Amino acid sequence: MAGKIYGRCNLAMKLEEAGLNGFLGYSIGDWLCVAHYESGFDTSFVDHNPDGSSEYGLFQLNSAWWCDNGVTPTQNLCHMECRDLLNRHILDDIMCVKQVVSSRNGMNAWNSWTRHCRGHDLSEWLKGCKMHAKPDIERMTP
Repeated sequence: MAGKIYGRCNLAMKLEEAGLNGFLGYSIGDWLCVAHYESGFDTSFVDHNPDGSSEYGLFQLNSAWWCDNGVTPTQNLCHMECRDLLNRHILDDIMCVKQVVSSRNGMNAWNSWTRHCRGHDLSEWLKGCKMHAKPDIERMTP
């Protein structure tokens, strides 16, 4: 199954449909910001780390913790194969990121969120998108 590079608004609608808006207090803006800095909205993106682990898909989920790539020793906390994060079907990715953000680190699990998204006005991420979600600009930090 081929990957897909999502458009910002199209991805925003998919994330909203899957229940990520307001999930544990995070907005669609948070999720778009992370996906942009992690993968450029590209579901097929893979990055290899110096420790031998790899990161997969839109949200760059790490093979040591969240999925099984058949190579890296893994906790496989999302009970899935890493290659399943690389196709255009993102519901399984979303189910996994819900687990990630439910862990004790929340969105701090992504360095890109800490660096580029946390504490910023994320309303720009939804600008021009026709959707129900409104950016949560009151919550600037978790």
